[in-house]
Amino acid sequence: MDAALGLPILVGLIAVALLFDFLNGLHDAANSIATIVSTRVLRPQFAVFWAAFFNFIAFMVFGLHVAQTIGTGIIDPAVVDAQVIFAALVGAIVWNLVTWALGIPSSSSHALIGGLVGGGMAKAGISAAVWGGLSKTVLAIVLSPLVGFLLAMMLVAIVSWASVRSTPFAVDRAFRILQFASASLYSLGHGGNDAQKTMGIIAVLLYSQGHLGTEFSVPFWVVLSCQAAMALGTLMGGWRIVRTMGLRITKLTPMQGFCAETGGAATLFMATYLGVPVSTTHTITGAIVGVGAARRVSAVRWNVASSIVYAWVITIPASAIVAALTWWLVQIFVR
Repeated sequence: MDAALGLPILVGLIAVALLFDFLNGLHDAANSIATIVSTRVLRPQFAVFWAAFFNFIAFMVFGLHVAQTIGTGIIDPAVVDAQVIFAALVGAIVWNLVTWALGIPSSSSHALIGGLVGGGMAKAGISAAVWGGLSKTVLAIVLSPLVGFLLAMMLVAIVSWASVRSTPFAVDRAFRILQFASASLYSLGHGGNDAQKTMGIIAVLLYSQGHLGTEFSVPFWVVLSCQAAMALGTLMGGWRIVRTMGLRITKLTPMQGFCAETGGAATLFMATYLGVPVSTTHTITGAIVGVGAARRVSAVRWNVASSIVYAWVITIPASAIVAALTWWLVQIFVR
């Protein structure tokens, strides 16, 4: 542990963590608003306010199980010090900025996990990893989009059957209203799962410096500051990725947007309750592909979907490599 860490450096690292949380909101704003924007139910400037509000209040609904997993279930807390945290955040931020600039909806969650693994293993080797928590997270890479896909496809079938005697105009009008509810639920799930990842990072940093006593916990001021940073990032948008998520994968109607958001929200609620740090990007992408495939397989632009999958596969190793290099550079600098 880095017992001699000064207050200015500690505050600076917390500020970097909140910057990551802000960029997470900016990068993943599309997850919350892409469907409601692409179906023209809300204009982008109103949609981001809607999503940011529900991002912020998420802490009132969910516990802190995901923060606990990030803080103690990815790498051994005994390995954590200021340099590991700094390396992890740099790895995650660099990968987020690269994929944001390219308009690729990669996972901020897995970038942070990759950063933690890279920084921890650079310091302590392969023994730094908590393999139980890490394997659960890697499994979620596969399961979260698959569950979102299946739930969204099932919802399309149920809704289509229930609406068979209604006119297209009536169905469209009803689901334009219902999309407000589904978008709210998804934004709530997004804020509940994603903001907790930064809470876990800040809490394990405080714990490593002896500021939390003998038991790991998440102070309330950390909860509020992380929710606020994510909500502010969402307010700033992320329009490059909105275009990919909402327009390029498949064309969406309000009914399909409702099914995608509801299927994605249900997946996030389950994962957050179980303490699994899933990717909101993976989840909503799987759900959008599911509603497109429910119409017909050719409705999905599979070349766009496959390029997103490639980004998913390389996110953890890419951010881990950047974090490991950062840790080594820090060692050279401090000597």
